Amino acid sequence: MNLLPKSRKARMRLLLLSIIAPVVASATGLALWGMRDSISFFYTPGQAAAAKPEPGRAIQLGGLVAIGSVVKHADGRVEFTVQDKLAADRVVYQGDLPDLFREGQGIVAEGAYQSDGVFKATRVLAKHDEKYMPKEVADALKEQGEWRGDGAPPPAYGPAVGPVSRSDNGNPT
Repeated sequence: MNLLPKSRKARMRLLLLSIIAPVVASATGLALWGMRDSISFFYTPGQAAAAKPEPGRAIQLGGLVAIGSVVKHADGRVEFTVQDKLAADRVVYQGDLPDLFREGQGIVAEGAYQSDGVFKATRVLAKHDEKYMPKEVADALKEQGEWRGDGAPPPAYGPAVGPVSRSDNGNPT
């Protein structure tokens, strides 16, 4: 019993397909594997607590800077808390902050969680006004009822959440 088609034209198409399909699949796999470190996921503190990204994985953490949480050190290091309604994360950043960085404002910090649960930022982005905000941040804030695009006052969270760290299992302590 012959499994190949009887037509010479059909056999040539099948041969061509059997050569091209693995090449395309391999190229796609190599491209995705090469981009694995280039992909940066966006999380709010509540989403990060649920997703538990592994330490060292590059992500973007966005939310509101907790009022009263900014601590500037003499060596240029800045510590602050980024929060949403569900959780808060301590962020450490070495360098100059954007001019528009303030307490109660939305920011996006790029970096990674350390093994002690503190988010070490390599870059901090502050928004210009409520109309200028990354889509991911605006969507996450709207989803949590934090959106202030219509000029609403800042949310009343109360005092800043103290230093938040994550234990080895990823849960805030």
